[in-house]
Amino acid sequence: MPLPHAQPLSGEILEESVVLSVSDLSRMMRVDERHIVEWVEEGVLSVLEIYASEWRFSGASLRRARVALRLEHDLGLNLPGVALALDLLEELERLRREREIERR
Repeated sequence: MPLPHAQPLSGEILEESVVLSVSDLSRMMRVDERHIVEWVEEGVLSVLEIYASEWRFSGASLRRARVALRLEHDLGLNLPGVALALDLLEELERLRREREIERR
């Protein structure tokens, strides 16, 4: 039985091979384009390529940006803290994958 106040979930499914512009990422994240620029300057996001003097991002950047935004809002981390936390989370995931491979 659905909850009376429940809102249906909506989302977008993206392949990691998709290429996004700053405006695409800004729109999908619901943040100002300047925030995307700040994330790049701090190392939170990496530019995949520059096309016609515009930054392009991989689909994986969208996932990383979503985690970054949650770290900012939920934990109140500043940009250097977000960059560090994301790097540590990715390293932890890499180590877990290696450990899983070794178990096989």
